[in-house]
Amino acid sequence: MAARFSGVLQLTDLDDFIAPSQECIKPVKVDKKPGKSAAKIRIEADGSYFQVNQDGEAQKLEKAKITLNDCLACSGCITSAESVLVRQQSHEEFCKVLALNKVADPHEQKLVVVSCVLKFCYPVPGVHYVFDTTFSRNFSLLESQQEFVRRFHRQANDKKALPMLASACPGWICYAEKTHGSFIIPHISTTKSPQQVMGSLVKGYFAEQKQLPPDRIYHVTVMPCYDKKLEASRPDFFNQEYQTRDVDCVITTGEVLKLLEQEGVSLSDMDPAPLDNLLGGAAGELSTHPGGGSGGYLEHIFKRSALELFGIHVDSIHYKPLKNKDLQEVTLERDGEVLLHFALAYGFRNIQNLVQKLKRGKCPYHYVEVMACPSGCLNGGGQIKLEGESSKEELQQVERLYESLRAEIPEENQAVRELYQHWLGGWGSERAQAVLHTQYHAVERTNSALNIKW
Repeated sequence: MAARFSGVLQLTDLDDFIAPSQECIKPVKVDKKPGKSAAKIRIEADGSYFQVNQDGEAQKLEKAKITLNDCLACSGCITSAESVLVRQQSHEEFCKVLALNKVADPHEQKLVVVSCVLKFCYPVPGVHYVFDTTFSRNFSLLESQQEFVRRFHRQANDKKALPMLASACPGWICYAEKTHGSFIIPHISTTKSPQQVMGSLVKGYFAEQKQLPPDRIYHVTVMPCYDKKLEASRPDFFNQEYQTRDVDCVITTGEVLKLLEQEGVSLSDMDPAPLDNLLGGAAGELSTHPGGGSGGYLEHIFKRSALELFGIHVDSIHYKPLKNKDLQEVTLERDGEVLLHFALAYGFRNIQNLVQKLKRGKCPYHYVEVMACPSGCLNGGGQIKLEGESSKEELQQVERLYESLRAEIPEENQAVRELYQHWLGGWGSERAQAVLHTQYHAVERTNSALNIKW
């Protein structure tokens, strides 16, 4: 299980259980009564906990239930043992909801919506709508672009306005919050990831169109990344009024394959079905965004900012590899002056070097596309692994398929324009800011029972 999470979030070489030396930081509930001195805790050989009072009386303690919210509030790492904590984010849970829907009364049934990064769709009984997150990524790209322009204008008065660091990778975000906290957070873009933008659209706009409360929609996303399960579980993406998450369940592409295998279905034997359109009807031609398999943030922001800030039209981007292919630079110059200096930093080693440059005040970049996985999102830990092919060959094949799709320009998407105008209240509105942006939180280190030597 450990290898499925990004490198920044895992402890390697651990078994798939919580060993005594890796006990959770909340192992038991202790009854603290006012006016009483602290009781002693006794641990039996079978792992049971007992609270012993001054009179020698022992009371067995119940183990506390740990949720993903507790996990995100911990200063430790994501370990293989936390597969226990993501049961609500699994294909088994998805199947359970589909089964309950079959026997539930009509007024209690949930509308099942799946949003996927897959560029194809196969009909699954019980799923009512399937959307493509390429659509929601349009909003992420547009909002990121405008956020960068605003930061660029205020850099003279705000030392932490730049560099702006991408926020779409939850592995990177979790690491940043836990390890560098308040120092790094001001640099991170507040724009939601495509997954969470889609969550806002499905539980907001789409729910309104269907005249349903958000909790009557069960929203599943299919992602190439296990860290996305942690992102969907953040308290920031929970609707307190309706007690529902923007994304109820995240399953990986690898789990989709398991789901089909459980049903005795072969992927190659199924006929593709058209994706749905969030605004109604069938979706149009399949598309993607140029600039690599991690969403194309650097390329979109670079081109649009060059035009908006300096009136320079950039046709194509020329990447300059540095120490490795996962660390590359892009520069915009005029008359020998560097106007924009962007970079992409993929993988934990490059991320660490980036953070150290920031701390030393020697980071030369205006914007950095940060992704936890080496080679980016197409190489996510949740991807389907093909038998008989090396990881390199497999990744190259996925990249070729991804790049073969039509490149989409967010500003030219008519459906995106309509939602901005009629639902979000216009470009740059307060509602757009509230719906499409989020915030991050420094996680204070606490004493834990993770007795691990590094």
